[in-house]
Parts: sequence; structure tokens; C-alpha cells
Amino acid sequence: MSVRTTDQVVSTFVDFFRGRGHQLVTGSTLLPPPGDPVLFTTSGMHPLTPYLEGRRHPQGRRLVGVQRCLRTSDLDEVGDDTHLTVFEMLGSWSLGDYDHSQSLRWGLELLRDGFGLSPDRLHVTVFGGDSRLGVDQRSLDTWRELGVPVELLDDDNWWSNGPTGLCGPDSEIFVWTGSGPPTRTPGTDDRWVEVWNHVGMRYDRRPDGSLVPLSQPNVDTGLGLERLLTVLQGVGSVYETDLLRPWTDTVTSFWSLPDTPLRVVTDHLRSCVVVGGDGVRPSSSGRGYVLRRLLRRVLTILWRDDPSRTLEDLPLPLLEETLGHFRQDVPPVDVQRVLLEEQRRFRDLVRRGRPLVDRQRSGGPLTDEDFRRLHETHGLPRELVEQLLLP
Repeated sequence: MSVRTTDQVVSTFVDFFRGRGHQLVTGSTLLPPPGDPVLFTTSGMHPLTPYLEGRRHPQGRRLVGVQRCLRTSDLDEVGDDTHLTVFEMLGSWSLGDYDHSQSLRWGLELLRDGFGLSPDRLHVTVFGGDSRLGVDQRSLDTWRELGVPVELLDDDNWWSNGPTGLCGPDSEIFVWTGSGPPTRTPGTDDRWVEVWNHVGMRYDRRPDGSLVPLSQPNVDTGLGLERLLTVLQGVGSVYETDLLRPWTDTVTSFWSLPDTPLRVVTDHLRSCVVVGGDGVRPSSSGRGYVLRRLLRRVLTILWRDDPSRTLEDLPLPLLEETLGHFRQDVPPVDVQRVLLEEQRRFRDLVRRGRPLVDRQRSGGPLTDEDFRRLHETHGLPRELVEQLLLP
């Protein structure tokens, strides 16, 4: 496989679809537009929702893009081989133009001919039907015609944008990452890694649960950049790719940490830089609270073994490289200043909290009510008390 580096993968993806009439939409900020109730952009299609609902897009009906995303729902999974707080989605869209079958054909062509993946390493899943609808027969027939093995699933291959609204069957493409030939399917063997989801956005789900066919059926695809890099570069996790390696190497050189805490610190610090680069500042609510939570989780891990550890060690060129990758025109020193100011605030909180916790413990082991009171009255989260303030 000759296409390996991050820049090569992104340009290969974008050029492939531009060569097929797609216009490039610039990946937007993590911050949704005013009025959107979601804290952060969570997917590549999120900024395009009005156009997927039927509004005319100024750039036409075929689009391609690279979108940075953040999902707070994945925070507890950060530290495994594939999940990141901030990640990028490569996406392609048909706004009422070509159909789902065409998208699947192009998907195989790009993975096979553009990225050099052997068809023997590919497996797909297709919506197998449920009490409302039958099998997604067109997708099933397309994959069979292309010679790619198929597994039929139900809920796992039904995409929806929420309890109501846009929805439809999807087809997920998996790549085999095991050492020997595959013997089982993606639904039964986690060595199959999902890299690309192709959604046939065909219905509008109404509040009563009914499905109304869209007057403008769409295709929405999302390919996880970091997961694809893991496969193409032949490494064991997203933290070993050329995109994350500068952060992993830097954190390792400064602080000796076990594997999972090392990954969490690496991910959260990098995410803090990106979130800060989009103008978010630490606060007690909303987006600012997410940034504060990420940063304080990092500091809690670092100070658990050595309270002298400091974010001042982070080199400015690393911040500059990350901001540049995400096309954020922000001086790295400005983001560094945000991180260090929050570090100062958190260190003050820890210093003030220690005697409070000691006083509370004088009456015996802390109860749930004690933890609640420490949090609500003094701003000391349970995680902080348990990991930093209890001997």
C-alpha cells in the first residue's frame, strides 16, 4: 500500500470524489451554529443537516469534506485502540443525486484502488430488515455483484439522527486486522474494524414512529481518518499513527505513565489544544466545562504520582503543528496560556481542598453525602477527592 501518511490519505480521498463531480466543503469549527442545541459538532454530516433535509446547497448536490468532531459520549472509551475525543471524519454526500448503490461501488473502488486494500481483507454489513421494513435488497445485491462478503444485521445497520428526523439503512465496511485469515464475521469477531459507513438516508421518522419516504433521498458517508490510518500504516492503535505519534512520543518523554493513562493524557491534551483553538475557554458549564473536565482529568492523572508535573513542559511547536493540521489560525502561545491558567486554577483548588477533605474525614470514612457536599459546596469533584486528596 503506497498511500500511508495522513496527508496522502486525506488528499487521495478528496481527489477521488472531486474527480467524480464532488465539491469540497471546508471542514468547519467544532462549534455548531447559533441555535443548535448540541455542544459540539459530532459528525461530518452535522453541519449539512439543513441541506440533507432539502435546502439547496450553494455548492451543488455532490459534496466531499473533512470535518473535525468531538463526542463527549465516547470519553469513557478513550484509552482503547480506536476511540479519540477529537477526531476527523472524511465524508461524501449525495443530496438527492446518485443512489446508495453508486456510493457503495465508489467506496470499494477507493479502498481497493486508491488505498491499496486487498478485497480479501474486506467484509460488509447490510440492514437485514425488521418489523417495519425488509432487507436492504439493493445494497445486498450490489455487494454480492462486487464479490464482497456480506453479513445481514438489524439495528446495527439502521442509522438515525435522533428519535425523530432523518434515518435509513446503512452499510458498514470493515477491514480485517487479525494475523491470520478471517474465519468469522464482523458481528462475531472484533478484529474486524469498521472504517466506513454508507447511509442511505431515505426516510423521515415522525413523532408517532412512522417512516415517511423523503422527497430527496440522500447518501451520507463517513470514514474515520484515524482508524483508516491505523489500518494503512499497519499499527496497533490510533496512538501509533503518524498523526498521533508526535503527541504520544512527547508525553512519553516527559512523564512515565502506564499504557492506558498515557493514552488518556495524550488524547485529552491534544483535544484541549483543538477545542481551545476553536475559541472555547474553561468554564463551569457548557462547552467550557467539557474543556475544563478534559484538562483537569489530565492533571489528576499527572499529579497522582508526582504533583510537580506541569503543562509548561509542552513544547510550542507541538501545539503549532496540531493547530496547523486542523487549520486553526490561532497563535499557539494563546492556547498555551489558556492551558496554564487552568492548571493554576486547578492547583489552587487542590491546595484549598486538602484541609477541607481532611476535616471531613476526621469523623470517619467519607460517605456519599460527604462527597456530594464537597462537590456542591466547595467545587471538589468526587474523582478529584478520591484520586488526589485522599492518602
